[in-house]
Amino acid sequence: MSNNRVYYGEYSLAYWIQMILKGNIVLPEYQRTFVWNKDDYTNLIDSFKEKQFIPPVTIGAYKTTNGQDNLIIDGQQRLTSVFLAYIERFPKKEAGTGNIENLVNENDDDSDDDEQENMIEWTFKDLLAKGNNKGEIIAKCPQEKYEILDHLDDDFFNKNFLGFAYIVPSTSTEEEQQKFFSTLFRNINIRGKSLYVLESRASLYFLNHQLKEWFNPEFCKEISSSIVDKSRKSSMDFVRYVALLSQYKKKGSERGIGYGYASKMENYYETYIYSVVGNKDSIIFGKFSDIFTDKNYKPYLDEIDRLITELNYRRRFQSIIDLDLYFFGLIYFTAFEKRVLDTSRKDALEEELKNAINDIKGNGLHTKSPACLKYLRERIFKSIEIYQKYLN
Repeated sequence: MSNNRVYYGEYSLAYWIQMILKGNIVLPEYQRTFVWNKDDYTNLIDSFKEKQFIPPVTIGAYKTTNGQDNLIIDGQQRLTSVFLAYIERFPKKEAGTGNIENLVNENDDDSDDDEQENMIEWTFKDLLAKGNNKGEIIAKCPQEKYEILDHLDDDFFNKNFLGFAYIVPSTSTEEEQQKFFSTLFRNINIRGKSLYVLESRASLYFLNHQLKEWFNPEFCKEISSSIVDKSRKSSMDFVRYVALLSQYKKKGSERGIGYGYASKMENYYETYIYSVVGNKDSIIFGKFSDIFTDKNYKPYLDEIDRLITELNYRRRFQSIIDLDLYFFGLIYFTAFEKRVLDTSRKDALEEELKNAINDIKGNGLHTKSPACLKYLRERIFKSIEIYQKYLN
């Protein structure tokens, strides 16, 4: 087997800008949003002016059936900043489509990550959608959404250079390339600004593109839990549910679920993703293909989606406690046991779920620390116990 090839070089900033405008370099789907603030931008520009060392960017050659894409694996923040300097605009919070999507917090509180709080859903692709030259793009960047930057002359872009490492993987199959580049992305981004959870997870999903929907189905975006700041998104974390339920299925009980991962549940979820992608017979989660023959999970996701609509679950729930009682049992019996829910009794089901939630919330310790494993296990057990009564 031949080795991966790596080529090194440098281009002028002007040349990088032209490659962005022409689409010769692109962002992979799992790339992070633009996270640099104005100070980060200014520091980079000053570093170029002072001829300081700028770390090179990493570009990957990704072969597709239609040709080849040059993926920006590392360096989006630097390249975006150079492009912003060229068009003399910097995105305000209003330029994005909103705050980045967050996952429901298991303790029903806000994240204390100030960086994530200020991040918006925005990349330079938003600018490229406005036009393919500087004039067209600037004309569609209103001042209420974009701050005007100081002008830099042509010499700045023509006489400053940014290095690169261009990686050509030895494999040509799309699946192997996806695995290679998503792993490389994660390894590189261990340093620098931390990946937020959804972004880190997304790079894992691309280890096997066919399983992406299992990890992140579309209906989760329409289901959330209230947090302190109700203006922020907190979508349902499907990986959390299916990971915990996979262990429940494997053990046949809620006892011991999550053991050894109390303070590092994200590692638990990532371990689950790796086990599914590799179809490994995990001692924690079992084997994915034992649950879904030929990994054919789609009909069961479709059924969950249909039930969510019929039961009116496509909404914001009051807390993670509510969310868990409503969904652990639903997902378990529909996807893991392939059972059919008797929706003709949905009113009685709703009433029983509400009563169980009120009982649980009567325990102040449970309400204060819902992420505690003993309380999490209690919710898994109770939800499954309730839904079992409403099966055909």
